[in-house]
Amino acid sequence: MAEPLLTLERVTAGYGSALVLHDVSLTVPENGSLALLGRNGVGKSTLLMTIMGYTQLRDGRLTWRGRDISHLPPHARATSGIGWVAQEREIFPSLTVEENLTVASRPGAWDLAAVYKLFPRLNERSRNLGNQLSGGEQQMLAIARALMTNPALILLDEPFEGLAPVIVDELTDAIKAMLADRRVAIILVEQHTDIALELTTEAVVLERGAVAHRAPSAELQNDLATLDRLVGLRVAAGE
Repeated sequence: MAEPLLTLERVTAGYGSALVLHDVSLTVPENGSLALLGRNGVGKSTLLMTIMGYTQLRDGRLTWRGRDISHLPPHARATSGIGWVAQEREIFPSLTVEENLTVASRPGAWDLAAVYKLFPRLNERSRNLGNQLSGGEQQMLAIARALMTNPALILLDEPFEGLAPVIVDELTDAIKAMLADRRVAIILVEQHTDIALELTTEAVVLERGAVAHRAPSAELQNDLATLDRLVGLRVAAGE
């Protein structure tokens, strides 16, 4: 059996003296897709930040392609192949779209031509500054910039938050194409449960910082009782 891409083994982590995650275990295979679900405040974003190395690990370990990265600094995790698209997007407002894309680029299949094909709007706005883009365009730029690092895994933290339904549709199509054509794995945190489960093959639900449920995404999508009990929201974007 092939080595998993990412493994978390009984991870307990948080900020300072405050523990947020408790005994969390999960795996993501090469080219896999995992939805990370749960109500607000259960630790979903903290889990992504823990994978990136921005929290204090109190117990457990993280392995990346079999290598222990539990105490690896964030920049080393990024250069190892983990990309992160934060909720705040964190694009550079005073750089052009193209400069935002090339500033952190690394060699690989994802180059300017590839990301412009995935996001034609960015090609049209390539000379515009980051602060001249709409919210949806900024989200496209944040995802495209992460792709330009040519990661094996991208962490997506609520990429559809606050966006119009037409933009959500564009981003959904782009993520589907990204998964199908470029073989990058994703962990997706998303409040729009229907979309998250549609885009992924596996799902984990957190409750109070611990894993409360795990199942194939298609199975969980039809398990309305579990979704109502643990997530409480089953609406799609724009509804």
